[in-house]
Amino acid sequence: MKKAILKIFSNIPVVLTLMSIVFFASCGKEKKADSDFVFKIGTANSSLCPAPLHIAIDKGIFEEEFSKAGLKYEVIEINLLQATELIVANKINATLGLAGSLLPQLDNGLEVSFLSGIHTGCTKFYAKADSPYYSLADLKGKKIGLCGVQDSSTVVFQRKFYDLGYKPYGADADFEIAVYGLTDLPLALENGAVDAVGLHDPIGYIAERDYGFRKILDTTEDEVFSQEYCCLTYVSSEIAKKYPEHTKAFVRAMLKASAYVQAKPREAAQLQIDKGHLAGDVEQNAYLLSTYNYTPSVGLARKTLYDSIDQLTDMGVLQNIKDKDAFVAAHFAQFDDVPDSYIYNDDGTYTEHKVTRLSRNGK
Repeated sequence: MKKAILKIFSNIPVVLTLMSIVFFASCGKEKKADSDFVFKIGTANSSLCPAPLHIAIDKGIFEEEFSKAGLKYEVIEINLLQATELIVANKINATLGLAGSLLPQLDNGLEVSFLSGIHTGCTKFYAKADSPYYSLADLKGKKIGLCGVQDSSTVVFQRKFYDLGYKPYGADADFEIAVYGLTDLPLALENGAVDAVGLHDPIGYIAERDYGFRKILDTTEDEVFSQEYCCLTYVSSEIAKKYPEHTKAFVRAMLKASAYVQAKPREAAQLQIDKGHLAGDVEQNAYLLSTYNYTPSVGLARKTLYDSIDQLTDMGVLQNIKDKDAFVAAHFAQFDDVPDSYIYNDDGTYTEHKVTRLSRNGK
């Protein structure tokens, strides 16, 4: 027995050497597999709000962040309304979208994880100038034109109604939803088919200008919604776990691109038009970008997610969430080596920054 034991121990250096070879070989394969993976980013033209995506593409921010990590990426033009379907089908891995529209899908099992906040604002509610409606409190029992039952504008309206003590959801809700296409909503209000409408810019801005509608709620100015992002970046939860380095490169790039739009809205608007991302008037687009708050943040994005889920679960809109904290943890990817935010400096550099409140100057 002693001889057998001694023989085994005498071969330990050989065994360890073989184990080391196997270990490092497997690590090398894993690293090569990561570097071979192409992270697919969904982008969309013909829309103003995804300005940071356009900036990250055209100013080389994606290229810089992925290349310095030795990783590959691809930008794919998509319809943002189909983004979650494309993520599920693995046609894209990450993009941005309206949080309010995504939450019901998460409640029904969609496996995506949010990453960072992009901007506030861009959703507004209007009544006709000669109507008796001056605030959402005046709209109890009225017909509201919205572009979808699960649209983010509907979620905003429901949450504000809940705060007012009204019944915001269900067959006995204290308002009636009338669904129209977004571009048809201004005409529906003008013709009296509805009492008020929820609009996303630039349709909201144009309708206010052309029809003289009275603005009764602006999410950029509202006490609650000015502190929550309407638009967040997100990624397939599986991809975030399997390819964290790619995901981190994406987050860093989008944080920097958002910070650029916040600091340089006119330049961003000009670049969007010059590069063919959308048409329109530069001054109008620049004005709209400047009215939103593009100060990015990881921490406040997570808070936005929690606050939305907290209230919508209590309201009964989200019905499958048993543990709010666990749900947020499962649908938010946060990394220790990714900063909370960046500030864009006049010399073209970026400074890491911690955002505690969404003020217009980003401080």
